[in-house]
Amino acid sequence: MQAAPVRATAIPSVTDALRAVESLLMSSGQRTARRNAWSSVLEDRRRAKDRVEAQRVIEAVGPARTS
Repeated sequence: MQAAPVRATAIPSVTDALRAVESLLMSSGQRTARRNAWSSVLEDRRRAKDRVEAQRVIEAVGPARTS
């Protein structure tokens, strides 16, 4: 009984395939702009998550005091 042959090349991931299509369809400036926009979206989500956590901490401490 023989072992199955081993593939010499890796199967590309979906991400790799999408980046290849992106490079064919978009100029480098458009790719950079899209990636920058996506980075901004991720950063906005992170800040929103931080705001929610800060609000929970403030509410857990107790009612706000007014002078």
